[in-house]
Amino acid sequence: DPTVFGNFKTHPVVVEAVEEAVRSFSFNGYPPSVGVPQAREAIANKYTHPQAPLTANDVVMASGCSGAVEMAISVLCSEGQNILLPRPGFCLYNTVAGSRNVEARLYNLVAERNWEVDIAHMESLIDEKTAAILINNPSNPCGSNFTKAHLKAILDVCERHRVPLISDEIYADMVFSGQVFTPTATLTSTVPILTLGGLAKQWLIPGWRIGWITIHDRNNAFAQVRQGLFALSTLINGPCAPIQAAIPKIFAEIPDDYLPALNSQLETHARILETELAKAPGLEVIKPQGAMYVMVKLDLGSFKDISDDADFCHKLKWEESVEILPGECFAYPGTVRLVITPPQDKLHAAASRIAAFCERHSR
Repeated sequence: DPTVFGNFKTHPVVVEAVEEAVRSFSFNGYPPSVGVPQAREAIANKYTHPQAPLTANDVVMASGCSGAVEMAISVLCSEGQNILLPRPGFCLYNTVAGSRNVEARLYNLVAERNWEVDIAHMESLIDEKTAAILINNPSNPCGSNFTKAHLKAILDVCERHRVPLISDEIYADMVFSGQVFTPTATLTSTVPILTLGGLAKQWLIPGWRIGWITIHDRNNAFAQVRQGLFALSTLINGPCAPIQAAIPKIFAEIPDDYLPALNSQLETHARILETELAKAPGLEVIKPQGAMYVMVKLDLGSFKDISDDADFCHKLKWEESVEILPGECFAYPGTVRLVITPPQDKLHAAASRIAAFCERHSR
């Protein structure tokens, strides 16, 4: 949550947009379950692309991007089928799949290649019961950003096996200097894709719970999926109507320098952790390329009394009052994940404490 410390605040236009929607008294009733028409239109206009055109009818609103994840997996996967998920990856994917008796098959991301997919491993997991492949780019927890060529390689796998793709792009456009974000759907005219997004990260309002799914389907392969998403949206009758209604103003009036400034601030924070933690024994920082996270590999052989990543995090918390997450939370033992959004002084303090902890426990 980037809002915890108060140093990352949403733009005033976002607040004004919601205030205007509330004061209009036009959005106090139940909205259409698929979403407020103005919001769907604004999202389609913002994310349409000559290579991946969108209309309002291709947008389904959700209760946060987490709700979009739940809807996408639910509509594509039936009990007894399987879905391919990233390792390391956001733990909610596994939770949603398991809750629907869908087998989660985890394909490996390769730390030494900035967390690119092991394409051969991904392809080896596919069988006749594979209902979908899910990718998350830019990534939580990895802080990585796939190149256009690598996304094409993933799409080639989908094409060969006729498997649809879920592309979680909640961190869309949130990349650091030298990086370019590519929307996956712009690279194919044949693979059907459900792209997931929301207001939470780029606009720094995760508590407002506004997400969406955009349906990319040039060949009408998703005709039943589209109807299924419309039906699933009725389970909650759509997310908060006034906040949906604020989306057109948010997209239209936030100045162009907002996102570059946010990305620059995030990169500065990331480089603090990257530089400081590189000095600590037993740690290997994987250079972050975007999003809000840094992943660090542990050389457990360098420590005299640390058994695994969970033990590292547990002892660090109690000895240094620094809380980070073990890689086992993301199905990737032997690593830890740090969030880069605390204020810079806290990042420096945390890095110093982690370094002292590593020194104290090193062989």
